[in-house]
Amino acid sequence: MTKKAILLLSGGLDSATVAAMAKNQGYELYAISFQYGQRLAVELEAAKRLVTAMGIEEHRIVDIDLKQFGGSALTADIDVPKGDEIAASEGTIPVTYVPARNTIFLSYALAYLEVVGAKDIFLGVNAVDYSGYPDCRPEYIKSFETMANLATKIGVEGDKITLHTPLIDMTKAEIIKAGTALDVDYSLTISCYDPSADGLACGECDSCLLRKKGFDDAGVKDTTHYMAQS
Repeated sequence: MTKKAILLLSGGLDSATVAAMAKNQGYELYAISFQYGQRLAVELEAAKRLVTAMGIEEHRIVDIDLKQFGGSALTADIDVPKGDEIAASEGTIPVTYVPARNTIFLSYALAYLEVVGAKDIFLGVNAVDYSGYPDCRPEYIKSFETMANLATKIGVEGDKITLHTPLIDMTKAEIIKAGTALDVDYSLTISCYDPSADGLACGECDSCLLRKKGFDDAGVKDTTHYMAQS
């Protein structure tokens, strides 16, 4: 019997790795991405590239507008921290946090799950090399999974919905090594918070710096397309 799963696909390094892991486990993937009013939507082009390259069965792009609320450097006219600004905000939840984003995304994933008859959701949250977002923590994932089984027809009728977070305890270097072993083409992905309109990564934001360090620590060539640095 075919195992179906919903995949939250951002177009970034982590979600690409999770996609490869899920495919390797024999899941038929139904990917969901979001045009949510983010600063630049080049990540959606990356998601489309991954869908084609990885043979993902179905891909939905959902259009919502979190820009209405703002509150984040990704959805409002707030500068993305770079360089010394990143260190200055250490220990606080950064301005790149998008209020309630994962809760909203996972709620859509639940609806998709019920329609296609899946019981599993895969997502690339990480609690080690991450920016301190509250909706990337194991406690949050466990709580949402509990809620999902209370709030859905599938859960109430006795089937268990499972949220899979295979990267949750991995460093960025470990993630890159795992993906490389599964032949993930990371040149197709983008993780930048402030990319150029033509899809080049800035190389200076927190996400780019974590990505660069991950490749360096993993001893894997970084094929990311970065802007030329002055």
